[in-house]
Amino acid sequence: MSGPSTSIRARVQRVMNTPDSQVQRVDVALLIIRGALAWIFIYYGAGKLFNVFQGPGIHATAQFFTTTAHLHPGTFFAYLSGTIEFVGGIAVGLGVLARLFALALVGDMVIAMITVTFRHGLISSVSGSGYGLNVALAALAGAIVLAGPGRYALRR
Repeated sequence: MSGPSTSIRARVQRVMNTPDSQVQRVDVALLIIRGALAWIFIYYGAGKLFNVFQGPGIHATAQFFTTTAHLHPGTFFAYLSGTIEFVGGIAVGLGVLARLFALALVGDMVIAMITVTFRHGLISSVSGSGYGLNVALAALAGAIVLAGPGRYALRR
């Protein structure tokens, strides 16, 4: 078949291989990464801080940090973690000071791995306790630290 479909394919191929479209694809990819990070971190941060989305709230988070993560004082670390996740998720999602907040989110995930999830392995039989999600989120946030938020951000 060498009719109109080959012509369309050739045109699409030319457009996809131009330098401008490659830059645009990277910017769209960064926007998708930022959106996913925002969704996840806002969800968890709001759960810790405001007891929404079936989250534990600040008191239960503080107890968890004190007893399980061995972070003292637990209340301080509960507020710190919740704020980093909630505000960091918003900032990364919007692309405002994205590199700085993405770095804070990487740190948040590293602390979670060191204090809690490494001992359970990559994937644990206990729900949500393996470190696989932490690695994935840290890697995505690390990509924002290195590449920046892209063109589709409120502030680069």
